[in-house]
Amino acid sequence: MNRHVYFNKGLVAAWLSALLAAGSSVAAAPVAQAVAPEVMARSVFVLPTNQKEGRDPFFPTSTRVYETVAAARPQIGDVSSLVLRGISGPPNNRLAIINNHTVGVGDEEDMVTSQGRIHFRCVEIKENSVVIETGGQRHKLTYTNSH
Repeated sequence: MNRHVYFNKGLVAAWLSALLAAGSSVAAAPVAQAVAPEVMARSVFVLPTNQKEGRDPFFPTSTRVYETVAAARPQIGDVSSLVLRGISGPPNNRLAIINNHTVGVGDEEDMVTSQGRIHFRCVEIKENSVVIETGGQRHKLTYTNSH
């Protein structure tokens, strides 16, 4: 049995034009502009060092927050326990391995060593050395191939 389907050309044309009109009105709808990341505000929190600077709103009589600030002050560790194990990558994007931790320029790292915890920032990675900064002082770690 053959079935033939016949379409009214006028009806199909009207239907397509209505579809296109609906699509163009959707396309013409205003699109929200994205806010540039540098315009967005950033929240900055400063922990108070005494009760006059601020207090914990949930535990107003607690002195825990002031003890935390004193403990969080950067300690200058013994950088002799930091060993530069290797340098890799192209000159414009080098990585250094310090005590089995990989760091790049600008990275900050907390390392636990036998002499205690050391917080440092990688300032520069050269061909055979790395400059780090800890406690406001800069130190140079030199790579020595022990093979």
